[in-house]
Order: sequence, then C-alpha cells, then structure tokens
Amino acid sequence: MAFKTMMVAALAALPAVFASPIELESRAGCKYNGGWQNFPSMSQWLPWTTVFGRYQQDMVNAGSTWDDVGRINVAISNAAATIGVDERVILAIILQESHGYVGVQCTGNNDCGLMQCEGCPSFQGRNGLPQSDTSAMINGGTQHFKGNLENWGNQWAESSIYPALREYNSGSVNSGDLSTAAGGFGVPCYVADVAGRMLGDVF
Repeated sequence: MAFKTMMVAALAALPAVFASPIELESRAGCKYNGGWQNFPSMSQWLPWTTVFGRYQQDMVNAGSTWDDVGRINVAISNAAATIGVDERVILAIILQESHGYVGVQCTGNNDCGLMQCEGCPSFQGRNGLPQSDTSAMINGGTQHFKGNLENWGNQWAESSIYPALREYNSGSVNSGDLSTAAGGFGVPCYVADVAGRMLGDVF
C-alpha cells in the first residue's frame, strides 16, 4: 500500500517520504503504546552483530540465499555509514517490510524492494542478486527513512527515531500514540514491532 498524500505534524503534517509493509498484521494489541517515551530506549537495543545474527536464518527462510544475506549485511553497513542511519534500524525496517527476501513483490502504488519504499528498485521473484542490486534497494529505502528522520529533528535519539518510523509506515503521525496509524493507513503496531526487532524479538 502506498500513501501519496498525507499530513504529518503533532497530529498530522505533510510527509516527505513513506513506505508500507508487504503484509498488514492484525493483532489484539501492541507491545508498546503512547508517545516515544514509552518505547524501548536505545540502550536496550542489542548490538548490531547480535541482531543481524539472530535474523539470518529468517531471511533465508523467506527466500533469500545465504549469499544474499551476506550482501544485505554489506549493503546495510554501507548505507548506515554514508546516509547516517543506524544499522539496526535499517535491518528492522527490512524485516518488517519484506522479511529480508530480496525477491519480494511490489505492493500498493510502486512500493518496492527490501524496504518497500516508493520508487525503489524491484527484483520480484529473484534471488542470488549481485551486490549492486541489493545495495540499490537498501540505499533507496534508507534515504526514504532519512527524510522521515529529518522531519522529526534528525536526532539520533528516540524522540526522532520512533516518530520517523511511524511516518515511514503510515505517513501521518499521532505523536501522542505511535501505535495509532493516524488516518487509517498503515499498521498500528508497526513502530512497536520494529522496536521489538531491535531487541531481538523474532516473529
């Protein structure tokens, strides 16, 4: 699902970039609710190598090869260094959007690639991709998220990261409850799920 026109501010304002997950999960409730203060602190996130190691098999189970997984690792590290987004956030978005399958289909209106971002390259139904293709998907999605982060102060802090994740998924942001997909678009538990992945939750 793609969202072309939305408002994002305290309750709504105009987003620069956004993306949507390949499947809309429906669960009874979210693990975290409310404002960014109620979500896990960055000090609780697992180290990058631990988080990545925990999800490698899941990415293979989703359809990527082990070589693909290695190239995802390289692409995330490079995007983090050049664009300025933490590796753990990039990986968590990938897992939430595509489960790490490099051949994931596009959804909505041209939301494509590992991070399901609007206008990103797609390699539907394929795996064993070269590094350049894997990096193109991850660079595109990371640039999109960086735009969201800039809308929320561009700080490497929970107060910027969690609202930016809400915007990436649904466009509009209710800053008082980041587990609300304001405007009815997106997955209510998206931010809570991404936060959980950075703690090592596997689901």
